[in-house]
Amino acid sequence: MTDREIARRPEDLTRLFVERSNAGDAEGVALLYAKDAVMAYPPGSQTIGRQAIQELWEEVLSHGPHFEAEEPLPTLVSGDIALTSTPPRDGSGARAQVVRRQTDGSWLRVLDQPEFVPPV
Repeated sequence: MTDREIARRPEDLTRLFVERSNAGDAEGVALLYAKDAVMAYPPGSQTIGRQAIQELWEEVLSHGPHFEAEEPLPTLVSGDIALTSTPPRDGSGARAQVVRRQTDGSWLRVLDQPEFVPPV
């Protein structure tokens, strides 16, 4: 078991992502994803599963990118599924994630469509 903070609300995932990424914590970032999560990255392909997502973030975070906290757009919730998103800096489109409530009440990302991730 980990002593890392869990997402008690869908919106917590974005904040935790920024905190863990800026700390260089690829494992912590991966723990924000369900074991079977799918991330639409690298561009034109997908990264499938928490382990693969952790490996991707290990590479990305090795370059020392810095992420800024952003105000989330309103979350849509239907039972144990939610859609979270944040506006991109250029004002076009949005980053979006489908998240699912876990049996312990926490939330994890299931599908992630990032706007931009620094090159691997």
